[in-house]
Amino acid sequence: MITPRYVGRRLALALAQVAAVASAVFLLSDLLPGDAAVIIAGDDPDPERIAQIRQALGLDRPLSERFTDWLGGLLRGDLGHSLVSDRPVSAILGEALGPTLLLASATLALLLPLAAVLGVAAALREGGRFDKAFTAIAVGLYAVPEFALAIVFITALSGILPVTALGGLTPAAMVPPVAVMLARPLCSLSRLVRAGMIGALHAGYTAHPARLGVPARRVRYLHALPNAVTPAVQQLARTVDWLLGGVIIVEAVFVVPGLGTVLADAVADRDLPVLQGLALVFAATTVLANLTADFAAFRLAPRA
Repeated sequence: MITPRYVGRRLALALAQVAAVASAVFLLSDLLPGDAAVIIAGDDPDPERIAQIRQALGLDRPLSERFTDWLGGLLRGDLGHSLVSDRPVSAILGEALGPTLLLASATLALLLPLAAVLGVAAALREGGRFDKAFTAIAVGLYAVPEFALAIVFITALSGILPVTALGGLTPAAMVPPVAVMLARPLCSLSRLVRAGMIGALHAGYTAHPARLGVPARRVRYLHALPNAVTPAVQQLARTVDWLLGGVIIVEAVFVVPGLGTVLADAVADRDLPVLQGLALVFAATTVLANLTADFAAFRLAPRA
């Protein structure tokens, strides 16, 4: 049973995890070679000029002092300012969040229903032609990297659908990136649903109602299906982790101005406040997804 005390402990642990990840990224990003001062100074810069820029940006201050100031800013809800553009990090992330959230939301909205339909259809035809074809396609498609699949989509859909978001992230322009982001997690989740459904159909809690004369359709979808999709719901949290990494590649290939593009630019520019803000967003999203998946799995399968 999920009690308020249990929820409180999980939330406290979640906050601690986010803080730990954000702090680790802050400390590790300081180890990156070069810094924003070198980027701002341009090609073949004067060392004195770099030193002046570094001092102006506060990069010459001790790491402990910068870390303390950063933590203090977080407590006030201030993510700092970009070293390159001097814009608030929150404004930069806010602008980029929309396209990324739109792609990720569309992918997640399609993912679990499609995985459930395909997995159940394969399980009900276990060993049949559809099941064998489904397994072969899922295994083969899962092995294709996102960037390779994106290039295939660009080649195949060029002239039919927009293959970049340069003209705006319209519904038509969303089709290729969402399809690429959907492909691999759909393969893994649908196979999990298939395996779970096969196991559930042979379990005692479904065999007993069937012996009592409960209609087969009711047994499948009210008794077996909730337990079959539980592993997929739990895996969905790890899929969110994958989406956060996969979206970087997808946004780069399809020229989507989202968080992935901001991350690539921040790494290239050694823009540490932006990197640290992104780490905070990614960590919070991952932890929230895991919490949601745990609670949903408990509701679907209270026996667990």
